[in-house]
Amino acid sequence: MTESKAWDWKNVNGERKKQWLDPAVESYWLVHRWQEQGKTDFLDLGCGLGRHTIQFAKAGFKTSAFDLSEEAIARTREAAEAENLSVNFKAGDMLSLPYADASFDCIYCRNVISHSDTNGVRKIAAELNRTLKPGGECYFTLCSKQTWGFQQDWPMVDENTKIRIEDGPENGVPHFYADRDLILDIFGAFEIIKLFQAEEHFVRGDKDITSSHYHVLIRKK
Repeated sequence: MTESKAWDWKNVNGERKKQWLDPAVESYWLVHRWQEQGKTDFLDLGCGLGRHTIQFAKAGFKTSAFDLSEEAIARTREAAEAENLSVNFKAGDMLSLPYADASFDCIYCRNVISHSDTNGVRKIAAELNRTLKPGGECYFTLCSKQTWGFQQDWPMVDENTKIRIEDGPENGVPHFYADRDLILDIFGAFEIIKLFQAEEHFVRGDKDITSSHYHVLIRKK
């Protein structure tokens, strides 16, 4: 299994920093959905700069923030303290989450669990199943094999995983790429509520890039 490596959040500045401070579009729907379901115990798995930690804590969830990066934890803690929000912080590897069984009603991990290899993602799926309460839900994204990154000449770890090699905060970070059948296989222990593929288009330097991710909402049986 490839070694886990955190994002270099000190290398996220300017417009790219702003991108990681604004909540993702589906997060507003998830706040509403999980409030309507009466869910309270929330984990932001891979909190980054804290955009969803702050959002869910403000919405009244009992919020935990987790990340491999100590820098991410420190910056999210600073943001929470500035808002006078109560958040539980822990740093560690998502391959072995430092939480008791059935700790959470809901977990959100956007652009996070792709940062491992195939065996690692299987372990993460087991950790999600372990730490969710019965009926608990998790929303996550996974890199698609149709995205630009899977076409790059980066080192291969296994048939689904490459190590990203480029200047920036993700240099040296493993990236797992999925298709629908692989997702259904790895997350077969869950009820899959939503599974769809979405594309984002952006310009980086002189390149037009299409970034494609699977969005998945699962429920513990």
